[in-house]
Amino acid sequence: MLEDKKPAKTSLDELGEFALIEQFAKSATVALPSTLHGIGDDAAVLNHEGKTVVSTDMLVEGIHFDLGYMPLKHLGYKAVVVNLSDIYAMGAQATQILVSVAVSNRFTLEAMEELYAGIHLACKTYGVDLVGGDTTSSRQGLQLSVTAVGSAAEAAPVLRSGAADKELLVVTGDLGAAYMGLQVLAREQDVFKANPNHKPDLEPYTFLVERQLKPEARKDIVELLQALEVTPTSMIDISDGLASEVMHLCQKSDVGCRIYEDKIPLDPQLISVCEEFNVDSTTIALSGGEDYELLFTIKQEDFDKIKGNPNLTVIGHMTEKSDGANLVTRGDEVIPLKAQGWKAF
Repeated sequence: MLEDKKPAKTSLDELGEFALIEQFAKSATVALPSTLHGIGDDAAVLNHEGKTVVSTDMLVEGIHFDLGYMPLKHLGYKAVVVNLSDIYAMGAQATQILVSVAVSNRFTLEAMEELYAGIHLACKTYGVDLVGGDTTSSRQGLQLSVTAVGSAAEAAPVLRSGAADKELLVVTGDLGAAYMGLQVLAREQDVFKANPNHKPDLEPYTFLVERQLKPEARKDIVELLQALEVTPTSMIDISDGLASEVMHLCQKSDVGCRIYEDKIPLDPQLISVCEEFNVDSTTIALSGGEDYELLFTIKQEDFDKIKGNPNLTVIGHMTEKSDGANLVTRGDEVIPLKAQGWKAF
C-alpha cells in the first residue's frame, strides 16, 4: 500500500518577506475603475468620485480568534468582511482594501496561502480590490490588520449622530447567532482537549457556527434602501452587541430609545441552543456581538416603504434624551439598557 504523502510545508524564513509579498500580489487582480494602480509601488493610486470613506480594524490571535477552531481561509474571509461592514454602515460602497499581516515562524507558506485564499474570496464576493498592505514577522502568533476604503454619494455618508425623537429603530437579519456559534465551538474544543478521539457533531448547529466562522456584511441592505428610496438618518453595524450599538446611536444623536423585547429578531436555532445552554436568548441578542447586521433609524413616514420586508425589522423607536435608553420586556416592564458586549481592554 502506498503511503499518503504529507503536504508540503515551506518555511517563511526560506521565502523571505519580499518573495512572500510577491506570492500574494500575483493573485490580487484589479477590477474597479476607481483603482488606477494597485500593488507594486510605494502606494496605491485611487480615483473616487464623491466622498471617500475609510475604516480599519485589527484581529489578534488569542484575542479575536482561536485557530483551534477557526480555519485560516475562514479567518481571511472574516477579516475582510468585518471591515467592509463598517463601510456599509456608513451607507457607502466598499471599493478597495489593504491587508497587513504579522506572522510568527510557526506558520508555513501553505498556511499563508490558505489565509489569502479567504481574503481573495471575500474580495471577489464583495467586488473590492486588494491594493496593498504589509507583511512582517511576529514573535508570537498571527495578527491581521485590514483597512477598507469606500465611496459615498453626496447624500451619504450616514453618521451615528442623525437620529431624532420618534424616529423608528430598524435592524437587519437576526441577532445573537454568532455569539452562540462561538459558544458551541468553544465547548466542542474543550471536549476535544479532554478526549482527542472525540469527533464533534456540529450538524445541529450549522447556522450558528457559520455565522461565527463566516459572517457576511450587509452590502445588500445599502442597495435595498436605495431601491426603496429610504435614507437612514443614522446607522451603525452590530459588532459589539445590539445594546452597545443602540447606546452609541443614542449618545451620538443626543436622544433616548425604547427597544421592544418581543420585536428583536431571533432565529429558531438560536432559541433552541440558548435553551440547551440554559441562557436567555434576549440577553444573547443584546450583548452577544459579531452579528455584523446593520442598525439604523428612519423617519416615521418611511415606514410604509419597508413594511413587510423580510430583511428589516422595526424593533423600537427613539425618544427624548431624558427618557434614557430602555428595553420594554414581554411583560411590559421598562428596564434600562446595559451594554455588556465586547470590550477591547
